[in-house]
Amino acid sequence: MKKAWLTLSALALSLSAAGAMAKDYTEIRFGVDPTYAPFESKAADGTLVGFDIELGNQICKELKVSCKWVENDFDGLIPAMGAGKFDGILSSLTATEARGKTIDFSDRIFSGPTSMVTKKGSKLSITDLSTLKGKTVGFEQGTIQETYAKAKLAPAGVIIKPYQNQDGVYADLKAGRLDASLQDKLQAELGFLKSPEGADYVSSENIHDPLLPAATAIGIKKGNKDLQTLLNKGIKMMHDDGSYLTIQKKFFGDLDLYTE
Repeated sequence: MKKAWLTLSALALSLSAAGAMAKDYTEIRFGVDPTYAPFESKAADGTLVGFDIELGNQICKELKVSCKWVENDFDGLIPAMGAGKFDGILSSLTATEARGKTIDFSDRIFSGPTSMVTKKGSKLSITDLSTLKGKTVGFEQGTIQETYAKAKLAPAGVIIKPYQNQDGVYADLKAGRLDASLQDKLQAELGFLKSPEGADYVSSENIHDPLLPAATAIGIKKGNKDLQTLLNKGIKMMHDDGSYLTIQKKFFGDLDLYTE
């Protein structure tokens, strides 16, 4: 009997310890690089605005937890999350196979292709890389566009240039220090190209390449199943109650970002 009691006690302690390990979130901290309108940017008063921002806030609302945003350069988001500066990355983060080796992801948030932005009439073509030979193409460092540029553009004789944030890319494009830029197509068309500064520029067709997947999700620290389950629950709740569609329509009208 004593042996059986000890066995049951050990099992109870084990289950108790497992339960204690599960984190009960009352606040979710999202890391974000606010230089990527209309997904994430800063309003004139300094507040964070954009599609991702509203989705994150709605997820927290659905889950009845508080939401905190932590600003960080895009290429430092994954290391900063690993260092415990925030719980998840909600910043137009594409769910790639390479990133999946170091972090986990939530269910898909939206899908968005990549495009190239050039000055109108430039005759530069992403489907004919010979037109880009000797030209300079910029992109935000740490992105899938950087991976693509290093693997496909540089070997074709294209001069590639990384930037700390997307604002820097567009600043040099406007100043003539870049011939083209690579970025999310929706970000270009609904952000930069709709601004007065982007009036003389045009976006290319979608760039189809295995290095440029479209699925975007929330990045989560490797092995954090508690947060992954919680965020997936919040995403599903948004779709179930229609709040996702409401937010999507606010920023993109009748465009469907969720359907791949």
